[in-house]
Amino acid sequence: MLAVFDKSVAKSPEALQSPQSGSVSALKDGFLAQHFASVHPSSVTVNLGSSGLIVYSLDKQNPLLPRLFAVVDDIFCLFQGHIENVALLKQQYGLNKTANEVIIIIEAYRTLRDRGPYPADQVVRDIQGKFAFILYDSASKAAFVAADPDGNVPFFWGTDSEGHLVLADDAEVVKKGCGNSFAPFPKGCFFTSSGGLRSYEHPHNELKAVPRVDSSGQMCGANFKVDAEAKKESSGIPRVGSAANWSTTY
Repeated sequence: MLAVFDKSVAKSPEALQSPQSGSVSALKDGFLAQHFASVHPSSVTVNLGSSGLIVYSLDKQNPLLPRLFAVVDDIFCLFQGHIENVALLKQQYGLNKTANEVIIIIEAYRTLRDRGPYPADQVVRDIQGKFAFILYDSASKAAFVAADPDGNVPFFWGTDSEGHLVLADDAEVVKKGCGNSFAPFPKGCFFTSSGGLRSYEHPHNELKAVPRVDSSGQMCGANFKVDAEAKKESSGIPRVGSAANWSTTY
């Protein structure tokens, strides 16, 4: 799976940007989508207009960690992995028996957006299993991204030459667009367009960037770690109506 978000939608953390990174423009002329298609046959590209693009393929997937894609009410979601407490989450969100993991993620997001107040970290923490997902809400032009606490699903992110955010389950694809400005997506964390990167395992702590060096001694983005000494100011997601939603305030 691959997503490239324009910097107006998802501002890439500055710590991901490495000097002399060798990055290119991932969105120009569909460069990275075309590269993805060349290494992952039968891929499907979803053009998000000025916001970016999403690409997915069922090629070379782990049968125990399958990839799923769905669109519901202009919410696009790519999911890879397996949720263990599916039955409980279906009941919690009032979903029917046929709902799968990607539909659960979309409904969890809609609950945050429309029917709060719920802490975003709690909603993600309720998802038990091995997973990584990328969600884009075209109505509010907001991205929502997360990975499980153990990093069971390969998941990477990076910054291209124009500051756009690149996310994929293939490290080589991210490197093609971002050069050295990439890193594994932080375990047990989620990223939103308005709130940036946060830990849902330790929601009251700040995250700090630790420079990442590859085997050849080159800077390659940064790893983000929970800072045990730095506490966040408490903040919640206010209950909102149709005129506004959590993604603009959190």
